[in-house]
Amino acid sequence: MSVPLYQAKAEFFRMLGHPVRIRVLELLQDGPKPVRELLAAIEVEPPSLSQQLAVLRRSGIVTSRREGATVVYELAGGDVAELLRAARRILTEMLAGRDELLAELRGAKGAAVERHR
Repeated sequence: MSVPLYQAKAEFFRMLGHPVRIRVLELLQDGPKPVRELLAAIEVEPPSLSQQLAVLRRSGIVTSRREGATVVYELAGGDVAELLRAARRILTEMLAGRDELLAELRGAKGAAVERHR
C-alpha cells in the first residue's frame, strides 16, 4: 500500500529536523565541500557529523564522492537550496511579526505606566 503524500511530506520534514543536517545543507548551497570543511564550519565531533551525513545521503538529498582520501559532499539538486531560501523567507516574516507584536506590547506597557503616574 502506498504512503499518503501528507505522510511522506511529514517524514521528509522530520528527516530535516536536526540542526546539524540543516547547517550541512546551508553550507552545501555554496557548492561541494569536503568533510574537513564541514567539520571546521559546524564544530561537531566527526562521528556525529558522519551520522548526520549518512541520514542526508540515505534520503537522497546529498551525494558524496571520493577524491583520493577525501570525501566530498554536495546537494543532489537545486530544489533543496530553494527550500532553504523559502524557509528563510518564512522565518523572516514570522520573526518580523513577533517584533511588531513586541513593539505593540511595549507601547501598551508604556501607556499603562504613564496612566499610573
